[in-house]
Amino acid sequence: MSIELRVNGATHRVETDPQCSLLAVLRDDLGLTAAKYGCGEGACGARTVLLDGKPIRSCSTRVSVAAGHAITTLEGLESAGKLHPVQQAFIDAGAMQCGYCISGMIMSSVALLKTNPHPSDAEIIRAMDGNVCRCGTHPKILAAIRAAGGAR
Repeated sequence: MSIELRVNGATHRVETDPQCSLLAVLRDDLGLTAAKYGCGEGACGARTVLLDGKPIRSCSTRVSVAAGHAITTLEGLESAGKLHPVQQAFIDAGAMQCGYCISGMIMSSVALLKTNPHPSDAEIIRAMDGNVCRCGTHPKILAAIRAAGGAR
């Protein structure tokens, strides 16, 4: 079946099973590989993308559900060759170790800061619940989100 997707501001038409996961289409059909396949159960957050600005798990979202909505991946955050402030804050804070979780962490952070530009630590922790970092860089991730939002 032909499905039209709006990803990172561009329209793409893909031939796929409507029950296929959005993650599979993003990675396999569109070559957008920042969202990672993680736990396979929708619990790790590695494959978080934004759907109309809200974080979703692309591994458990069917591509047919995403059709007609604005999809943003990590690749779509930079603008005019400049990183998104959250991306830059993660680099500046040294919040990446193995890098596997970072795409999902950044996407969840972008969604949080869009609705709450100055979140408390408790609000950040609540918003990031479900994004797992096995390397334990949570303090640096928290610092990056605080810096990107200007929170103190």
